[in-house]
Amino acid sequence: MSDIHDVFHVTQLIKCLRMPKQHIAQETVELQPDLKYQEVPVKILDTVSRKTRNSTVRICRALWSRHGEEQATWEREDALRKEYPDLFKAPPNLEDEIRSKGGL
Repeated sequence: MSDIHDVFHVTQLIKCLRMPKQHIAQETVELQPDLKYQEVPVKILDTVSRKTRNSTVRICRALWSRHGEEQATWEREDALRKEYPDLFKAPPNLEDEIRSKGGL
C-alpha cells in the first residue's frame, strides 16, 4: 500500500452531465429531549393466525410511518388494537351506501 499514491489523475474524473433541478423536501421530525421520535403504524399490510399449544394468536404486518414496505414488522393484533384503535376501523359497506341512495 505504500507504493499507491492517494492522488487522482485528471483522466479518471467524469463530467457531471446534469444537476437535479428539484430539491426533495425533507420532512421535519419532531424530536423529544432524549432524541427519540414517535413512530405510528400507517396501514395493516397482512394478517395471519398463528396457533400455539394452547391458543391462536393473530398477528398483523404493520407499515410504519417514515418506513417502506420492506421494513414492515409483525405485531400482535391485540396490542395494535389497544394502542391504535383507529387503525382497525371497518371500511364502509358500499352495498349499504348504494341502497340508501335508492339503487339496487
